[in-house]
Amino acid sequence: PAWLRRLCGQLLSERLMRPSGVQAVVRGIMEGTGAGGAGAEAAAVDWRKCDTVAKILASCPQQCLSLEDYYRLVCPQILDLLHIQDKLTARQFQRVATTTVLTMAKEHPQLAEKHLLQPLLAPLLQCSET
Repeated sequence: PAWLRRLCGQLLSERLMRPSGVQAVVRGIMEGTGAGGAGAEAAAVDWRKCDTVAKILASCPQQCLSLEDYYRLVCPQILDLLHIQDKLTARQFQRVATTTVLTMAKEHPQLAEKHLLQPLLAPLLQCSET
C-alpha cells in the first residue's frame, strides 16, 4: 500500500542522514548476500543488490531540505564504505560505494565533485603538489 511505502521511505531517509546511517542501511540490505550460493547466479544477484542499494543512496529523499544538504551528510559516509576491513563485507561495500559515486557524478556532477571526488582525490593532489 502507498502509506506503507511512504512510511518506509521516510524511515529509510531519516536513517541515511544520521551518523553511520549509510553503513547501517547498506548492512541491513546486503545482509546474507555473498555468503554461499553457487557461481555466476549468486554473483549476479550480488551485483543487482549492490546496484539497487547504490540507486537508493544516490536518490535524494523528499524529506531532505536540499540536495546540497543530502550530499553534505551522505557523501562522507559513502566514502567511509571504502574503508571497511572485513574482506567479504568490504567487497560488497566497495561495489555499493563505487556505483553510488558513479551515479551521483552522472546525476549531479558539481555536487559529486565537491562532496565525493575532491575528498577522494585530496591525498593524490596533495602528493602531486609537493
